[in-house]
Amino acid sequence: MWIFWVFGVAWMLVGEASAVGAFVGSWEATSPAHLPLEIREQFNRTQDSARSVDCREVKQQNVSKRCSFIQNNPDCQMDGGFLNYLNGVFCVFPADLQPLAVTLYVLWLFYLFLILGVTAEKFFCPNLSAISTKLKLAHNVAGVTFLAFGNGAPDVFSAVVAFSDPRTAGLAIGALFGAGIFVTTIVAGGIAIVRPFTTASRPFLRDAIFYMLAVFLTFVALYFEKVTLAEALSYIGLYIFYVLTVVVSTWLHRRQRRENLASSAPTEPELPRDSEDGDSSSFSGGDYREEYQPLLPSEESTLQILTHSMNPLDYRKWRRKPCYWRVLKVFKLPVEVLLLLSVPVVDPDREDQNWKRPLNCLHLVTAPLVCVLTLKSGEYGLYKIQAVFPVWGVVILTGALLAVIVFCTTKNEEPPRYHIIFAFLGFLVSAMWINAAATEVVNILRTLGVIFRLSNTVLGLTLLAWGNSIGDTFSDITMARQGYPRMAFSACFGGIIFNMLVGVGLGCLLQMTNTKLVVKLDPDGLLVWILAGALGLSLLFSFLAVPAQCFHLSRGYGYCLIVYYLAFLTIALLTEFRVIRLSTFS
Repeated sequence: MWIFWVFGVAWMLVGEASAVGAFVGSWEATSPAHLPLEIREQFNRTQDSARSVDCREVKQQNVSKRCSFIQNNPDCQMDGGFLNYLNGVFCVFPADLQPLAVTLYVLWLFYLFLILGVTAEKFFCPNLSAISTKLKLAHNVAGVTFLAFGNGAPDVFSAVVAFSDPRTAGLAIGALFGAGIFVTTIVAGGIAIVRPFTTASRPFLRDAIFYMLAVFLTFVALYFEKVTLAEALSYIGLYIFYVLTVVVSTWLHRRQRRENLASSAPTEPELPRDSEDGDSSSFSGGDYREEYQPLLPSEESTLQILTHSMNPLDYRKWRRKPCYWRVLKVFKLPVEVLLLLSVPVVDPDREDQNWKRPLNCLHLVTAPLVCVLTLKSGEYGLYKIQAVFPVWGVVILTGALLAVIVFCTTKNEEPPRYHIIFAFLGFLVSAMWINAAATEVVNILRTLGVIFRLSNTVLGLTLLAWGNSIGDTFSDITMARQGYPRMAFSACFGGIIFNMLVGVGLGCLLQMTNTKLVVKLDPDGLLVWILAGALGLSLLFSFLAVPAQCFHLSRGYGYCLIVYYLAFLTIALLTEFRVIRLSTFS
């Protein structure tokens, strides 16, 4: 029943968004362009004063005027996304039903996090794995480039979307810093508590130093409240230097091992990677391969291949899994079916490389269609050529023609030579899905900030950071329980270095144009400096404490990290609610 509620609300929101667009269009059409100069100046002053009104002041308005305030205030307009959440909560829902609207928004926010996780884990990462295998990249290079991009895709896309609007830039800063503190304290501390171990000295020192440099660059940008072109390029340059450092240090380490020919007994089970190499983790494709394994070993017809490949549920696995897994799977099923229909996945470890002839031919139609309909929230896909034929129609016709050609020139049993092209197509389409979901996440968080008068920074360091980090938390701690704490601990730093450097650098570069080479930042007062200082202090603590313990991470160290995070979170929330404040930032 609640599904019909969600669809009904979505339909009303889309309708209201269209009405708002028509209202704004008529307003612009009747603007006094030909009035006398004095009246035009008064009109401009009125417009400027409207722009200066913070959208969070909507709660100060009378209930009857809140909808008009949202619709006419430029600070409340959302440039991206498919749904206008502010318009929905203040114009669609009556005032006494606003708690219901907030509840639906929060549930939708959790479901968006689920969409981000499923897309990255089962579609984005496997295609990146296939691409890196095809390019014959070394494991350490793939670990700090393609793998880091796969694991950090939700964080990076969320940061890029947030930086696209100065009003939500605080979300990006809060999320990147908040995720950094969360991963280096809660996740790292949990690993140490679950399985005390001795970490690799050189990778730890290398990653800690580079991450502190990244935090310092962001600290400088916050101090000057802007990111210049040189600073944005320095983020990307520092990441490239980090990748080169990993490659060179790995080569030197392997050369030294070959020369010594005397290695100590491994403290962890052997894996196809060296924990000294700085790999973050392995590509998560095992569950995918098991879940989409063909049920019939004999030759199948084209129709059977299509129906089996579109079924994301393994009934044998369903029977032996616990109840909570089944409940989560039920919520995942609609997302997985939709992604299976639109995102091709290439798996080089399988004999058939996951070639599904009828489904892959269908992907040639659906994948480009998803790209044009999610780019700029469908703005390009709905554009009509010569005001007659829509772009999405051209895409469908072109994709159908390619699908017919591929279907007639290939076989069910053998993938074509150009099958790797489907990996690049799957990478692109899954990235578009992640970007679309990240846009909705940012818009919902901004709406919750307006409703509860919360800053973007505190929303970023809590909900956005937790939502993007929860998957890594479970996977890293599970990895430690299975006997690989060093691998899990190295993944903590490898991923957040990529998120910080590429998230800020790429996010700011994409907002720069020939006439605008500076991205303005508007720090949310004292809270941002508490956030930056807490992250820097936690890194400095680990940088000094771990070598002092001879790189042995004990349970005491893990408990200290968790207590530190709880103390930081308490101070941050007290600062947000102005229990703690300084006159300088008042």
